[in-house]
Amino acid sequence: MRATVIYGPRDIRLDEVPDPAIQRPTDAIVRVTAACVCGSDLWAYRGIEETRRPHRIGHEFVGVVEAVGAEVRSVLPGDFVIAPFAISDGTCQHCRNGITTSCDRGGWWGARDADGLLADGGQGEAVRVPYADGTLVATPEAPEPALIPGLLALSDVMGTGHHAAVSARVTAGSTVVVVGDGAVGLCAILAARRLGAERIIAMSRHAPRQRVALGFGATDLVAERGEEGVARVMDLLGGAGADATLECVGTRESMLQAVDVTRPGGSVGYVGVPSGGAEFPIRTMFARNVNVAGGVAPVRAYLPDLLADVLKGQLDPGGVFDLVLPLTEVADAYAAMDSRTAIKVMLRT
Repeated sequence: MRATVIYGPRDIRLDEVPDPAIQRPTDAIVRVTAACVCGSDLWAYRGIEETRRPHRIGHEFVGVVEAVGAEVRSVLPGDFVIAPFAISDGTCQHCRNGITTSCDRGGWWGARDADGLLADGGQGEAVRVPYADGTLVATPEAPEPALIPGLLALSDVMGTGHHAAVSARVTAGSTVVVVGDGAVGLCAILAARRLGAERIIAMSRHAPRQRVALGFGATDLVAERGEEGVARVMDLLGGAGADATLECVGTRESMLQAVDVTRPGGSVGYVGVPSGGAEFPIRTMFARNVNVAGGVAPVRAYLPDLLADVLKGQLDPGGVFDLVLPLTEVADAYAAMDSRTAIKVMLRT
């Protein structure tokens, strides 16, 4: 089969690799229908994260089950499934607590699993899925093609945006600020609206992303950054600050801005993967009683509820995909994400 392999900075190739096979009785083989490129994939692509040797890449995919191991019970061949970005067994204490990304036997796509066996990267034609019962979520029936983008978004960005909103305690009537206009930030707007937020301020200065933000439920746009951005938000909110701020970038600047626009007693939900030097201003938070929660989103735990809303037509995060390319053009997908000419690229196999 063909799968995406990263060799080094800006060196993405579609290689011929061995077909996946059942290696453990808890495995499943999924034929990938659609995958996508994540902003975190760009770290290695840009050389921020070192690529010491060529390896598989991609952690968001949906597809059809081709085969299952003898112990798999929750999915069957022919089922359409969503694979969250992390592998989890569904049975350990952390999984039972809902933090599936800390699973004792979990792992990551494109890396070795708990048994030392390769779990294929998601940007390929097929994937061996360890712990299929704890990882995969099946749809009740084969989805219509129009639903594929929304279902694919549930594998990471929608669940991650939801985690930001839940961590920041967004409830009905909340005033929310979203820092970051990437796919996660845009989905955080959707999540805040779904939880009943009354006012949602999106911090964005890119016209295409602003249009998506407004379509997803943002009520206000703020293009300024730094002190000017904070002043503009405070002006919009009458000087009080937001009840909840959703930090979806992961830089020092974005985290400082998130705290500065949050009212005393308010909450920051952070899901942006921290980059070098990222930190929160603890003394400021202490003095103003600003709460902070978040981290790696346990998407698998959120999937059933979010999936139900997508299937009912009450939630559609598929609008984050503004470019669709065949898997054969995966290098162009990375280039488009890197240059910010695309918000998020879907790859069709």
